[in-house]
Amino acid sequence: MLGKGVVGGGGGTKAPKPSFVSYVRPEEIHTNEKEVTEKEVTLHLLPGEQLLCEASTVLKYVQEDSCQHGVYGRLVCTDFKIAFLGDDESALDSDETQFKNKVVGENDITLHCVDQIYGVFDEKKKTLFGQLKKYPEKLIIHCKDLRVFQFCLRYTKEEEVKRIVSGIIHHTQAPKLLKRLFLFSYATAAQNNTVTDPKNHTIMFDTLKDWCWELERTKGNMKYKAVSVNEGYKVCERLPAYFVVPTPLPEENVQRFQGHGIPIWCWSCHNGSALLKMSALPKEQDDGILQIQKSFLDGVYKTIHRPPYEIVKTEDLSSNFLSLQEIQTAYSKFKQLFLIDNSTEFWDTDIKWFSLLESSSWLDIIRRCLKKAIEITECMEAQNMNVLLLEENASDLCCLISSLVQLMMDPHCRTRIGFQSLIQKEWVMGGHCFLDRCNHLRQNDKEEVPVFLLFLDCVWQLVHQHPPAFEFTETYLTVLSDSLYIPIFSTFFFNSPHQKDTNMHQRQLSLPLTQSKSSPKRGFFREETDHLIKNLLGKRISKLINSSDELQDNFREFYDSWHSKPTDYHGLLLPHIEGPEIKVWAQRYLRWIPEAQILGGSRVATMSKLLEMIEEVQSLQEKIDERHHSQQAPQAEAPCLLRNSARLSSLFPFALLQRHSSKPVLPTSGWKALGDEDDLAKREDEFVDLGDV
Repeated sequence: MLGKGVVGGGGGTKAPKPSFVSYVRPEEIHTNEKEVTEKEVTLHLLPGEQLLCEASTVLKYVQEDSCQHGVYGRLVCTDFKIAFLGDDESALDSDETQFKNKVVGENDITLHCVDQIYGVFDEKKKTLFGQLKKYPEKLIIHCKDLRVFQFCLRYTKEEEVKRIVSGIIHHTQAPKLLKRLFLFSYATAAQNNTVTDPKNHTIMFDTLKDWCWELERTKGNMKYKAVSVNEGYKVCERLPAYFVVPTPLPEENVQRFQGHGIPIWCWSCHNGSALLKMSALPKEQDDGILQIQKSFLDGVYKTIHRPPYEIVKTEDLSSNFLSLQEIQTAYSKFKQLFLIDNSTEFWDTDIKWFSLLESSSWLDIIRRCLKKAIEITECMEAQNMNVLLLEENASDLCCLISSLVQLMMDPHCRTRIGFQSLIQKEWVMGGHCFLDRCNHLRQNDKEEVPVFLLFLDCVWQLVHQHPPAFEFTETYLTVLSDSLYIPIFSTFFFNSPHQKDTNMHQRQLSLPLTQSKSSPKRGFFREETDHLIKNLLGKRISKLINSSDELQDNFREFYDSWHSKPTDYHGLLLPHIEGPEIKVWAQRYLRWIPEAQILGGSRVATMSKLLEMIEEVQSLQEKIDERHHSQQAPQAEAPCLLRNSARLSSLFPFALLQRHSSKPVLPTSGWKALGDEDDLAKREDEFVDLGDV
C-alpha cells in the first residue's frame, strides 16, 4: 500500500538531536524566507543555504538526439544543490507536485549526489576535474541516484560558463572537511523550526533504557545485559555509548582492548539462541602482547560456551565471504547499465544488456548475501545455536547480515517503525562508516562502497517476493536510498555515534569542529585480514566452524522445507534465491529511463482502475439510497486516490518524464505492424485516464 510518508519522499529532520530520516514528515522542511528571483522563476533556499554561482540562458536537454529538444533557464549552484530553473514553469502540471520529493525538486541535484561530471568538447566527451584551461560547450552530470542531466552552454556568456562549471566541479569533486558539510549549516538555521512527531516510536538506541527495552522485547534479558561502560565514549569511540554483552562477561574485559574482541549482542530468537558480533583485536607483532590477546580470547571463549550459551557457531565474514572490493567493483559495473545519456545508447546496449548484467555480478552478490542470512537463520531456528559474526571492525558485513537475519526472523522488523529501529541499531549505532563508504567528503579518488545500498537491495528482494509481510513498500526503500545523499539527515553522514555526537554538539556551541580520532580505515581486503582467525581468535574458536558439506545439507533441507509450506507472513520469512528469482530493483535503477517504462501499465494502473470502479459503484449506491431515503443526509463522498494524474507508468511514482523520441535503432521487423507513433500515442491515451494519489 502507498501510505503517508512513502510517496514524495523525504521530509525534514531535527539535526542536533539523534534522528532517523525516514519518519520525518515532508512539511517539516521549511523554506527560507529568502528568495532569489528573476522573471517568474524563483529559487527557494532551505534554512542556511547560500547561492554560490549561476548562469543564465542554459539549455537543459529533454533528450539527446538530433532534434536537440530542451528547455531554457538558469543553472545555479548553492552550498546544498545544483538546480535548474526553467523559464517556463507554467508548463508544469501542478497536480503532479505531490509525486515529487519535498526536499529536492525534479531538476535539483544535491552536491553529494553528483557522481561524475563530463564535458563535451568538439563532440568528444571527457571527464572534468580540477582547474580547466578550456570550458565545455555541453555539461553532463551523472548522479548517484542514476539520473543523467545534460546542459548546453553554447548560448551562455563565457564568464558565466567559467563560473558555473568551475563552481560545480569544485563543490562536488574537491575534498571536503567534515565541518563544511551543509548538514551543519542547516542544523543551526533550522533548529528552532523543526517539529518532532509525537506519534513516532522509533527506538534510537541512544540510552540504556532503549537497549533494555529491546532485550525485554526479544526475551534476551536472562542471558545478556546492557552496559554503560562506554558512556561518554571513554573506552572506545568506535562503539556506541551503550550496548549489550553476555551477562557473565566482566565489564573490565570491555575496556581491556578498547572494545575489540568482545562478543556484542545483536538479537535473540524465541528459542533462546542469539546473534552476536565481534571485531578483531588490534594487529600486534610483539609476542608478549599476542600471548595476552590469546589468553583474553580464551577467556571470552569460555564465557560464551558455559551454560546457558553452550553451542556457538562462528561465521568469519572477513575471509569466508564477500570483500568490500568485490562489492565496489560489482556496483561500479552494474550502475553503468542505467546511466543512459540518450535513446540511441539505450537501444545500442539493449541487445547485450543481460550479458552485461550477469558480468557485473551484482545480482549474484545479492544472492550470496541472502543465502548467508538463510544459513545463519537455519542455525538459530532449526539447530538452536548461537551465531557469532566475525569481521575486522564488525561495521560492514556484520551490519548487513545481522540486519537481514532479523528481518527474516522477526516480524517486528518488517513494520515501518521496526525497520527504522533496526537500521538505527545495527547500522547507525553499529558504527557503519556512512561518511567513508558513501565517500561524502571526497577524501580519495575511489568510488563509493555501497554496503547500505546492497542491504536495501536485499530487502527489496524480500519485499518484492512477499509484499503482504511488510508494512512498507518499495517506494519507501527507494526514497530511503535517495536520502543517503541529502545532507540534512544526520543519520547517514557520520562514521560512528561518537563522531556524530561530538561534532553536532560542538556545532551547537559554535566551537571549532574536529575530525573523529578513531576514523575507521577506508576498507579492508581479503588478503589483509588472513590474520583474523589464525592469529587473533585462537584455534579453539576456529574449530567451531562447521564443514561446508554439513552446512549445505542442513541449509538445503531447511530451505526446501520452508518453501514447501504455506507462508506465514507473521512468522519466519525466507526469500527464493534461485537464479531467476533474484531480480533487478526496477523502480530504483530504471526509474529515470523512459524507454524502460510501461506507460499505463503495471499494478498501480490496475489498482487505479479498480478504485475507479469502486467509486462508481459507491456513487450508484448513494443514488439508490437517496431515492429510497430522501430525508437521509447524503453520505460523504469517498476520496478518489488516483485522479487527474499524468499518465501512470510501471515505475510509479517516479519517471513521469518521456523522451520525445523514438523508435529503437535496432532492426525490428514487427515494429510497423504496431502502427506509427501517432497511432500508438492515441491508443495510449485511450487506454487509461488516471487520477492522482
